[in-house]
Amino acid sequence: MAVSSLVTSSSGGSARAEARVHPSRRTETLAALDLGTNNCRLLIAKPSSAGYRVIDGYSRIVRLGAGVEESGVLSEAAMTRAVEALKICGQKISRRGVTRMRAVATEACRRARNCDEFSALVHAETGIALEIISSREEAELTLSGCRSLLDPDKRYALLFDVGGGSTELIWLKLNGHAAPTIIGWASYPCGVVTLTERHGSYDYRPEEYAPVVAEVRELLERFEAQHEIRHEINAGSVQLIGTAGTVTTVAGVHLALERYDRRRVDGASLDLKAVREVTEWLARSSYDDRAQHRCIGRDRADLVVAGCAVLDAVLGVWPCETLRVADRGVREGILAGFVAELGQGGEIAGP
Repeated sequence: MAVSSLVTSSSGGSARAEARVHPSRRTETLAALDLGTNNCRLLIAKPSSAGYRVIDGYSRIVRLGAGVEESGVLSEAAMTRAVEALKICGQKISRRGVTRMRAVATEACRRARNCDEFSALVHAETGIALEIISSREEAELTLSGCRSLLDPDKRYALLFDVGGGSTELIWLKLNGHAAPTIIGWASYPCGVVTLTERHGSYDYRPEEYAPVVAEVRELLERFEAQHEIRHEINAGSVQLIGTAGTVTTVAGVHLALERYDRRRVDGASLDLKAVREVTEWLARSSYDDRAQHRCIGRDRADLVVAGCAVLDAVLGVWPCETLRVADRGVREGILAGFVAELGQGGEIAGP
């Protein structure tokens, strides 16, 4: 594990709760940083009797992977945006006195030929040591972060993560309240940034949108052919969980939130009809209409349609009755790993 000289912190609970934490853990402050193709995200946490509570965080859209699909390298402009965001993360890390940290980079850095130069630049400018993880480990961290949302009464779960550069699938055998077993896993190059750049548009007519859905569905059918998940869906034994920005945005729109509220979105269950109504509206609306929605904004308005195409493809291949929404993933998985290392049970909580 790459650990930086800078470290971040996580939230502490009440004074009463903190008093029950083992003294050697009470001084720990943890940080988890996820630098993806589209976003830079940081969580800082501290031990509590329930596990860990988030005390600070940061998120910024940096578009690190912009242009990588065509050029194979991270652009100067994208690296500059990312470094500026990471400087803010570094300041928070120092201010919170972080004692343990893990900072990971995913698809954009995996694909870019100049990822080593970028990592060196980040360390020189911010003191943060980036660890470029495999797509398999990214999926495992996402699973760890989402584990508390798994329904122990189901036999199986399909977890999907629509990222900026790729979409990950994890097919799980559930074992009650014990750790799930990974039956199958795959990563496909159909993230929101990748698809938007590949098709050169963020506004689609119906006759243009349908082929994008079909393109993604063809990829997903490979996974279905391996694992025959539809058979278990027909038996009512599968839980479908989606994570990352597209799914949480769809949930926020469906819930008609005046502003995005993680507490209402994370763990929400949506029926397929509701999901499809939102994706249909987003796919046929204009950029300006999407940008004016408070749960979308201009930073997401150009990429969310490609995300809807992935979501529609997932639901077309695996039509579960409901979709459970997770506003959590790699960062929470990293924090869960720290929890295990310290022998501290319980959930990671936050405001």
